[in-house]
Parts: sequence; structure tokens; C-alpha cells
Amino acid sequence: MSTAKSARTTDKAEKSSGRSAWWARYKDSLRYALYVISHPFDGFWDLTHEHRGTLAAANTFLILFLITRVLKLLCTSFQFISSPIQHINVFEEMGSLLLPFLILCLANWAMTTLFDGKGRFIDIYIAMCYALVPYILIQLPMILISNMLTFEEGSLYTVMLSISVIWSAFLVFVGLMEIHDYSPGKTFIFIIVTIVGAAVIIFLILVFFSLLSDAVGFFVSLYREASYRLN
Repeated sequence: MSTAKSARTTDKAEKSSGRSAWWARYKDSLRYALYVISHPFDGFWDLTHEHRGTLAAANTFLILFLITRVLKLLCTSFQFISSPIQHINVFEEMGSLLLPFLILCLANWAMTTLFDGKGRFIDIYIAMCYALVPYILIQLPMILISNMLTFEEGSLYTVMLSISVIWSAFLVFVGLMEIHDYSPGKTFIFIIVTIVGAAVIIFLILVFFSLLSDAVGFFVSLYREASYRLN
């Protein structure tokens, strides 16, 4: 009896220790994003090759990015953005960013795999998510600040938003270069190839669903016609 209790106690202690270790690693990987955005070359190398980044942290940054985008549409001062709030669908807005983001990761993995790219899909996904951190850190507070600025002070708002986008784009470039061990020129070429590949994937998806819709419509019409004749 005492042996069984001891085993259960040990099992609970191991589970608790495992959760504590996971939580500590998760918090460390979140903090490490600050190093990545300030030291991108070393940061992205260690992010993937030394496994300093985690999938949980990457998912967190992606979710924060989507939330930031929605809050920007809903809460930014009307002086700086005009969006019909009453017609905004939160899930559609998130989906319109999430789907292209995942397709870009997939396209980059597919294209670079054919040309000696060293990055796995998970590495590309994590790096792309970490590259979103400047966008979140700058644009999220700018949503609040926009409601404190006058129209004449709008240049500050525009400059800060531009910095967030340029910084994130630069991090994407460096991240892909470090992951695949490419030269800057080859990285630039494959970013263009990735965008073209993503466009092709989106086109094929649209064609597939269009054909599927037509096929479903045909069989529904056929069923209705058969039901009408049998009755």
C-alpha cells in the first residue's frame, strides 16, 4: 500500500517538474525574442540551430500579431484609418492574414528544399513568427497613442508604423538567410520565388474550391431533377 502511494507521489512530482520545466523554457523563449530582434544574425542562428525558440512562443507571437491587426482596425483613431467597424468580421480578418502567412511558409519550404535549403518547415514557421515581434511591439501601443495625437501630428504615427513593417521585413530576410545558410543575393531571389510560389498555391486552392463548388452544384441539381421526375 505504501509502495503504491509512493509511486503516485513520485509520478505527480515528475509531472509537476515537467510542467515547471516547460513553463520556464516557454518564458525563456519569449524573452529571447528581444535578443533576436536586436541581434538578428546571431539570434536567428541560435533560434534554430541551438533550439532557443519554441513552437509555443512562435504561436503566441502569431496570435498577438493577428490580435494587433484586429485591434488596429477597431481601435485606431478615425483620423489615421478609415474602416467600416460595423462590417468588420474578426475571424475573416484573422483568416485573411493567417492563411497567406502559412502559405508563404509552405511555399518557402517547398522552393528551398529543391535548392539545398537547410531549413525545415517548422524552422521557417518559427523564424517568421519571431520576425513579427517588432510589428507587435510598435503597432500595439501606437493604437492607443493614435487616439492622443492630432491630425497634424500624424507623421509620427506614419513613421512608427513604417519602422515596424520595415524592421519585420528585415528580420524575415535575415531569418531565412540564416536558416537556409544562403547568401544575401540568393535569399532575395528565393523571397521573390516564395511570393510567386505562394500566389500559385493560392490560385490552385481557388481553382480547386471553384471546381468543387461547381461539382456540388451539379449533383444537387441532378438530385433535384431526379426527385422531381420521380414524384
